[in-house]
Amino acid sequence: MFSISRPMTRASLAAALVAFSIALQAQPASADASAQIRRTSFGVPHIVAKDERGLGYGIGYAYAQDNLCLLANEVLTVSGERSRYFGAKAKTFEQRDNLASDLFFTWLNTPTAVGAFLNAQPAPVRDLLDGYAGGFNRALAERRSQGLPPECGTGDWVRPITSQDLVKLTRRLLAEGGVGQFVEALAGAQPPSLTSQRAAAGFATALARQARFASERGSNAVAVGSQRSANGRGLLLANPHFPWMGGMRFYQMQLTIPGQLDVMGAALPGLPVVNIGFNRHLAWTHTVDTSNHFTLYRLQLDPKDPSRYLLDGKSLPLMRQAVSVTVKAEDGTLSQVERQVYSSKFGPVVQWPGRLDWDAQAAYSLRDANLDNTRVLQQWYRINRADSLDALKGSVEHLQGIPWVNTLAVDEGGQALYLNQSVVPYVDQQLLSTCSNPKASGRLVVLDGSRSGCAWKVDAQAAQPGIFPARLLPSLERKDFVQNSNDPAWMANPAQPLTGFSPLVSRNDQPLGMRGRFALNRLQGSAKLGVDDLQRMVTDDEVYLASLLLPDLLAWCKGAEADLQPVCDSLLAWNGKADLASGIGLVHFENMFNALAAHPESWRVAFDPADPQHTPRGLAVEQAAVRKLLREAALASLQQVGKSGVGRDSQWGQVQQALDGTPVPGGPQGLGVYNAIHSVPHGPGKRLVVSGTSYLQLVSFTDQGPQALGLLAFSQSSEAGSAHAHDQTKAFSAKQLAVIPFTEAQIKADPEYREYVISEGDKGAVAQH
Repeated sequence: MFSISRPMTRASLAAALVAFSIALQAQPASADASAQIRRTSFGVPHIVAKDERGLGYGIGYAYAQDNLCLLANEVLTVSGERSRYFGAKAKTFEQRDNLASDLFFTWLNTPTAVGAFLNAQPAPVRDLLDGYAGGFNRALAERRSQGLPPECGTGDWVRPITSQDLVKLTRRLLAEGGVGQFVEALAGAQPPSLTSQRAAAGFATALARQARFASERGSNAVAVGSQRSANGRGLLLANPHFPWMGGMRFYQMQLTIPGQLDVMGAALPGLPVVNIGFNRHLAWTHTVDTSNHFTLYRLQLDPKDPSRYLLDGKSLPLMRQAVSVTVKAEDGTLSQVERQVYSSKFGPVVQWPGRLDWDAQAAYSLRDANLDNTRVLQQWYRINRADSLDALKGSVEHLQGIPWVNTLAVDEGGQALYLNQSVVPYVDQQLLSTCSNPKASGRLVVLDGSRSGCAWKVDAQAAQPGIFPARLLPSLERKDFVQNSNDPAWMANPAQPLTGFSPLVSRNDQPLGMRGRFALNRLQGSAKLGVDDLQRMVTDDEVYLASLLLPDLLAWCKGAEADLQPVCDSLLAWNGKADLASGIGLVHFENMFNALAAHPESWRVAFDPADPQHTPRGLAVEQAAVRKLLREAALASLQQVGKSGVGRDSQWGQVQQALDGTPVPGGPQGLGVYNAIHSVPHGPGKRLVVSGTSYLQLVSFTDQGPQALGLLAFSQSSEAGSAHAHDQTKAFSAKQLAVIPFTEAQIKADPEYREYVISEGDKGAVAQH
């Protein structure tokens, strides 16, 4: 082990790197895992190793230096062990009761399921996982000897991890788009004779969480091709909106195996691959899609026994799986709590009172397509190594490992790609018409569980039984641009609408989101687009909906009563943005729009599927009913703002802040704010940012290779005592995107450059940052 500090000369540094690379190449395959970790500004690690096991070792070590307690906490969660240490009634980060969470993850991550996933991985992916666990455990031992960070609390629950633990984290990621939204409904499902209030208690919370899924895990993406980019090369904006805390918090890093791999980007906790990023040849990103990744099945129960169901007229027993969780009582004693999880041949029974009832006549099973997706890590492994857009596209279409997101990419030659190629149940319009429950509402698809003919279709060309093959999913390549902001596939580029797909895949009969309309408004035309243009889409913090409604609101204000003057004055003074200087007109505008959202008749021009980019629009203030709604909404907003403690002269930067108090620009995605930020009340006059713009990446291909700007909006480390807990957040607040070092020259020239080498054979502590 050695450490190099900044004053080292460029020549000696280059020689050391060459010697290190030669030493790595010379080591036999049986040698200990080793990695070189180079840190640049903001503490971003650039990890070099001779093979996957060494690379994983470096990733796990670096991650544990920055986020030890976060990953340990998430491992505890996905292992179903929270109640053992914190009690059954304490909450997870997602505000679930520990007991419900533990029951769910104990059911999800059985030793059999985890073992099958691990065994399905090719050797390089297993090596990455094994190395990651080893690197994390080494850092844990070092940090425990020094004293664990305060975020680890007593530390009695922090333990070494295994490859199996990382698989559990991966399976949680897969479940996020499906059964993971039904935790309480699964944990509380019981036959009618045993029904308790467990399911009812979590029902409202579960519904709210399901509604928040897209807003907390949304994204924007733009891929500009050679016809529209300023330099005739590819240009990509990646703007994922993910949680700022917990197990979906991105981590920025560069991964290099000389001669094999060189990729920069961001990854989710526990994943030894880059999820969103770029290499020398292409750049890619993802947006949460609108496709269905699960369906429900309505089971017709046996009239003689509600624990049996009828399939093709034959009575079958619901399978039972005993799930046991260790629970710590207030006096510290431990006991076992056991529940039965019931399943049909379609999947587990879920129960939501008033919506998915389990009574004497019917019950509901959930089938999640991603629970059989063992290809997800292989998918990003292949994308990281893709040397062309064709290679990326080919791997996605072949593996079909993308769980619940769209993929947008661009290559150095200026070809732009959009793929809505995720894991979707093969339920086409014919099967839907034959088997769907007419009582189904919203996005929940309910199929007839009494007929085996209503099972998902199977296609030999699909990567797993029961999902759509790639040829039946949306794909678009263009030279001008493609974009997505969590809308269906059809308007990726209006010049070439993507239509004719199953409703489970993509629909073209619903309004576009306001962020999507904003993006199309900025992108369409003939003007050439550069990095600055895409950057301003985010940093302008424009409230697109204000351009559609604010003129009518101000016209209404001219005839409003005196008691509404404070609202009208704030709207008149508001700059129409969600930046730090915006006044509370933004707050009143949001409150009033939210009140009107339940009344689509308030639009002057209703949604027209033939004109999705410009409808709906306008506020029908000439109608008495609309004026009445506006008055009620304005009065309610005045009351709400007063109760919240937000002052009349407050600016948005004084209200919306990160955990350390850094003011954060951006606002609600529903208002068409491209820089979508989701914040929640957090004390008088304050809102705490919990999700939104996360890893911001702008990549432009040039004659010198990829040039990238970006930030990790919430910073690298989740530990308050780290020098890199808030540094990028402050830069994000100031709208100061940084150069992302990628080439050797950029890395070595970084003013905060430092490096160290770690090896399994050397257990000594290395230099800490």
